[in-house]
Amino acid sequence: MNENKVKIVVADPSAIGLFGLAMVTLVASSQKLGLTDGVSLVIPWAIFLGACAQLVACINDFKHNNHFGATAFGAYAFFWFSMAMSWMIQNGVFGESLAAAADPKQLGFAFIGYLIFTLFMTIGAMETNKVLFFIFLMIDFLFIGLAFSTLGIAEHAMHSLAAYSELIISLLSFYGCGANVLNNHFGKTFLPVGKPFGIFK
Repeated sequence: MNENKVKIVVADPSAIGLFGLAMVTLVASSQKLGLTDGVSLVIPWAIFLGACAQLVACINDFKHNNHFGATAFGAYAFFWFSMAMSWMIQNGVFGESLAAAADPKQLGFAFIGYLIFTLFMTIGAMETNKVLFFIFLMIDFLFIGLAFSTLGIAEHAMHSLAAYSELIISLLSFYGCGANVLNNHFGKTFLPVGKPFGIFK
């Protein structure tokens, strides 16, 4: 029995995924830093940029057979879907009784789960490029800050850690997005992203 394999050429989706991450973390960090108020207008950016854009990148990375990229973009896409719904519940979109019954500490445990995920993804990112590694490193600090502050441990300090980490994630992601687009567009290293550490591969 003969087996034919067909390769479908799909453009690198990393840029749109990183752009989605950059936008949602920029908007969300503005609220944590006290530059803006509330999460009502963070929700659309969480759904359409943080979640949908990264989900598009996830699906297309699967087509690239990029296990690492697809897992990362997919996991964080569903994180932002979950955060958007959590904010909607807390703000009474689904009724006052559901909002009143919400226990924020459950989010703290969700953040711990994402911290565990991000820690081993950070190890994997060491063999991608340095920009991506530092994005994952800052996501580690973001989840440490979110988990501790939500669980009421060193609340003020941990909230500040989360806020500044999220802003740095945004700036690094904008750079990573720009580098991916321009390097692919020009067919050369226009914006350097740094070589892999070369420790595990």
